[in-house]
Amino acid sequence: MILEQIKGPEELKQLSSRELAILAEEIRTFLIEKISRTGGHLASNLGVVELTIALFKTFDLPQDKIIWDVGHQSYTHKILSGRMAEFDELRQYGGISGFPKRKESPYDSFDTGHSSTSISAGLGIAQGRDLLGEDYRVVSVIGDGALTGGMAYEALNNAARMKKNFIIILNDNEMSISENVGGMSRYLSGLRTGTGYNDLKKNIVEALERVPLVGNAVIDKLKRTKDSIKQLFIPGMLFENMGITYLGLVDGHNIPALCKVLKEAKKLDHAVLIHVITKKGKGYKPAEKNPSIFHGVGPFDIATGKENGKKKETSYTEVFSRKLCQLGETHPKLVAVTAAMPDGTGLAAFGKKFPDRFFDVGIAEAHAVTSAAGMAAAGLRPVVAIYSSFLQRGYDQVLHDVCIQNLPVLFAVDRAGLVGSDGETHQGIFDYSYLTSIPNMTVMAPKNLWELRAMMEFAMDYNAPLAIRYPRGTAYRGLREYRQPIIYGKGELLCEESDIALLAVGSMVSTAEHIREKLKEEGYSCSLANGRFVKPFDKELTERLAKNHRLLVTLEENVLQGGYGLAVTAYIHSHYPEVKVVNIALPDAYVEHGNVSLLRKGLGIDSDSIIRRLKEEGWLSGIHREENGEERQRPSE
Repeated sequence: MILEQIKGPEELKQLSSRELAILAEEIRTFLIEKISRTGGHLASNLGVVELTIALFKTFDLPQDKIIWDVGHQSYTHKILSGRMAEFDELRQYGGISGFPKRKESPYDSFDTGHSSTSISAGLGIAQGRDLLGEDYRVVSVIGDGALTGGMAYEALNNAARMKKNFIIILNDNEMSISENVGGMSRYLSGLRTGTGYNDLKKNIVEALERVPLVGNAVIDKLKRTKDSIKQLFIPGMLFENMGITYLGLVDGHNIPALCKVLKEAKKLDHAVLIHVITKKGKGYKPAEKNPSIFHGVGPFDIATGKENGKKKETSYTEVFSRKLCQLGETHPKLVAVTAAMPDGTGLAAFGKKFPDRFFDVGIAEAHAVTSAAGMAAAGLRPVVAIYSSFLQRGYDQVLHDVCIQNLPVLFAVDRAGLVGSDGETHQGIFDYSYLTSIPNMTVMAPKNLWELRAMMEFAMDYNAPLAIRYPRGTAYRGLREYRQPIIYGKGELLCEESDIALLAVGSMVSTAEHIREKLKEEGYSCSLANGRFVKPFDKELTERLAKNHRLLVTLEENVLQGGYGLAVTAYIHSHYPEVKVVNIALPDAYVEHGNVSLLRKGLGIDSDSIIRRLKEEGWLSGIHREENGEERQRPSE
């Protein structure tokens, strides 16, 4: 087996074209087998096997730098750089990441996880190379989908000013290859990058520049004539007009062709874009047929392509999706906006039911937010559904375009809190902090699926910016009997006793419920409250708890800094300094990838860890315990 002999680029460089083709198929087999057990990003990785092999064949890694946009197509890169043996623990707690990580390998030159960043990062690395007088190649790989992000065009605009080699690879997995266009473009690409052609062009320009009065005018005339001719043949004139040489179209599954064009690109002393055509999911029929399903997939059966495990429970995303479709029937001005995530956010169903009221703006979160602000200003009621970690990319627009004008935009903040295997770039653990810092913004978090529905109904009558924040995964079905009407800024007292009060928001309400049950078994008297509103938090409820309890514990699945707990603590300390307050939150750190249950335990926010902390730090000392554990409960109002 050729793959087992590859420990790094040097072994790969010795292989013949035939052996490289065999290697590509072995890598695909390896990826399918491993990801079927661990889960991960399959379709995108199957599509770039040959491209990655060609890069390792052509460049001197890790001295040369490759930046993978988003990074979920970097598995072959990891295999060829010596990490094949670690794939049994891909994206597992303590295992290798599913994205490039500089601390993981010298072959990973830049950490990625969000879209449309690779050209900016690559350009910065290339500029650092030039200023420091170093000599290596920089290659940024970006997908056609990522080019819908405005940041990519900002970077392209600056890349055109490069005076030294900088290579951009456009990995296009949407277009089919046309032999006629491909043949002509390959011919023109070879001609324009050939040494003779470029030397001739340079000599002609230098000669004409020495001709008095008319030389420059002739140069300008020749350039405009040349560009007009190229416009007829070259599909990449957008890039050419920006000052970036365009090479393409290239078959992304033809290793010799890829190696040839990469070698040609290395000759140029400026920015060059190579347009590569690939097939997402190539080599595995289920992934080729349904690439979106196999973009990010759990463990699956290779023969059928179906995911393993028991039937999935209803998720918060599904609850949101169904309720939004219901609201769409009764609210004709309701519109939905997504940034290239209609399936992930649950908006696809709304789009099918109300196609004229559904807007997918591509991977452009900032534009999604501002366009929604415009819709609200025009009299519509926009709902913007975006993952928590992706909404960070529209922070300025939330502040400047929505909240300053106090416009009625509803933000459905999905994947909030710990999300698991995708790691630091995808954990939604900062949204309480960055959203509550903005004037005019209201932030809510449901304790269960029924409360999410009720909050969405509340939002339809709320005429100002509002964010509803809910986690990934199964919607909680506990505490169903507690369904007090939602009133602006008011929380919900679920169980009222004395001594200890647990004040939780969102996903942590269920954790607090379990903590209370365990403390009750040990004889402690404990109240339980659902904050509901993170901003504004319920001061009346907070005061009621402070007056009747010696210890108040706040619980949130967000970083401590800028979060719910510190806001509550500041209020209590200024009004009830005798009350002890403990904040249960996530640390001031980025959270690695791994199973959510393991992460919660490791970070100390599961029920057992929280109780252990309360005991070890002495927070429960001096608090009376009933020896028989009898419950002392007053009905909540």
